[in-house]
Amino acid sequence: MTRIGYLRFLRLTFPLEVLNRDLKLIFSSNLMGSFGDGLYAYILPYYITQNLDAGPVEVGMLYAVVGFVAALTLFFAGMIADKYDRKKIMVVGWMAWIPAPLIFSFASDWLQMLPGMILWGFWLGGPTSTAYIVTAANTRKLTLTFTALSSAWSFGYIFSPALGGYMAEEVGMPIVFYLASFFYALACLTLLFISSQQARKDVKQKTKNTKSSFLEVLKSKELLKFSLLFAAIMFIVLLFRPFVPQFLADIYYYGDLEIGIFGSSAFLGSAVLGLLLGRMGDKWGKSYALAASMILCSFSLALLLLVGNFYILIITFFILGSSYLTWSLMGAIVGAVAPEPIRARWISIPQTVSMFSSIIAPYIGGILYDVSSYYPFVLAIIVTSLLALISFVQVFE
Repeated sequence: MTRIGYLRFLRLTFPLEVLNRDLKLIFSSNLMGSFGDGLYAYILPYYITQNLDAGPVEVGMLYAVVGFVAALTLFFAGMIADKYDRKKIMVVGWMAWIPAPLIFSFASDWLQMLPGMILWGFWLGGPTSTAYIVTAANTRKLTLTFTALSSAWSFGYIFSPALGGYMAEEVGMPIVFYLASFFYALACLTLLFISSQQARKDVKQKTKNTKSSFLEVLKSKELLKFSLLFAAIMFIVLLFRPFVPQFLADIYYYGDLEIGIFGSSAFLGSAVLGLLLGRMGDKWGKSYALAASMILCSFSLALLLLVGNFYILIITFFILGSSYLTWSLMGAIVGAVAPEPIRARWISIPQTVSMFSSIIAPYIGGILYDVSSYYPFVLAIIVTSLLALISFVQVFE
């Protein structure tokens, strides 16, 4: 590779030039927080079933609780993020996560996980951070900005699932949970240094939504279209995702360490593919980027069901990382058309609808998995293929 080619490669894979000071601090916060989250989040369903006397249905119920709380807090955050300092709301969102893994560390059965799962479901940063990013970002590089910030989450997860799996085997899960809480605290502290931001009521935008009140916006066909599309995507992704580690253990007999390595590969793929799809979205259209992420998800799930070889699964999970890009692509697509004075509230609608639609998804996934370990993944392959087609024919500006 020539020097020019190498520099272009670096610019492609690490496009931090699109981030200003505040966005770089958010990138750092995401990186630290996701590292802590990745220490346990990927193997948590497996841990619950193996150590806390839970089956797939109970795991689905716990994750349904997370989804329900997230849906409630997303809408609440959207309402207050257009009235108060968005920075403070984002900080409080991280503060709610800090005690969650500590609660997990003391749980002796799956029911005692509930308080921690409730706190883990506090997503105050959802519409708040999306609105903050859209306001602070270069609008011509909006998709890349969102996927770059999403890549911080993915980079944080690259090594942490494997490390978490190794530590779980060597020193036990309580230590893993303590370390995760520490990194949550670091992520929270980092956000204290970003600039304050409040919704600008005097901003004029060249969009048909500018003169609409919030109640009128709720009747928008465009908002309904976004809400239904992303609700379907989030539902199918959360239907299969909690059962991937269990599938690896039940069908291919992999342990904590191998499952952690596959998780690391998935998040590496999410980081790299996210940056590629971000550039695709800014150059050719956000709908193509969303369709591509669904196609990659469907293809990788088919590979998962067909091949159990360790090295091929590493590649499979790299591609499966595309399934983690939905939230950032949603932010870029919806945030771009949301009017600034009510941006957080506007964004919170499809995010809330998506989360409510996915509340029951893990529970249904658990029922399907109980019948056959393959059923949640077969259904996901079919639905993600259809969603790719739907996304492809949409036009997102």
